[in-house]
Amino acid sequence: MGGHKEDWPFGDFFAGGFGPRFWGFRWPEGSHGPRRRRQQIFESGEVKYVILRLLKEKPRHGYEIIKELEERMGGCYTPSPGTVYPTLQLLEDQGYVRAVESEGKRVYHITPEGEAFLEQHRDVIDDILERVRDTVRGFAGGPMAELNQAFGRVARATYKQAWRIGPDDPALARITEVLRKAAEEIEGPRERPAAESAQEAAAK
Repeated sequence: MGGHKEDWPFGDFFAGGFGPRFWGFRWPEGSHGPRRRRQQIFESGEVKYVILRLLKEKPRHGYEIIKELEERMGGCYTPSPGTVYPTLQLLEDQGYVRAVESEGKRVYHITPEGEAFLEQHRDVIDDILERVRDTVRGFAGGPMAELNQAFGRVARATYKQAWRIGPDDPALARITEVLRKAAEEIEGPRERPAAESAQEAAAK
């Protein structure tokens, strides 16, 4: 398996730059991806393979691993430090990585033993990457792709108009109000029953 980003094309599913990273969506760590109720983003014990896979490309410190994995996942998943750092310590204890102090940071390098471990478990890594690709594909396709494109159109139109008219134009307030009402309309179906119940209770 080559050490290239092309093996991790998850972010490419989010066209136009308006994928989950843009609006702050995250699958909570350990949660199930959309349309994958029986599967997690990474099953127990799989993160070590993914981290080793990243370190095979080049040495990285812990925070860099977190951000790189977030980038590879198109922004829809970010591992927590509580997952990454203990896993790095485990890999170091097993002799699969070594830590080198550099500018006050522990930079992790894969060892020959770590590379041999990856090679021995190539089928496991291929399965992990393919499953995650499939999960992201499920999220980015169909109705979600249409939603993604619609959101991107709104965002582009909003900022294009805002830059054109400038911050002092009264029309900016109207655009803001349109967006606020749209957000309330989207959120409304779930929140309205509780609000109506509170109003009814206050009226009694």
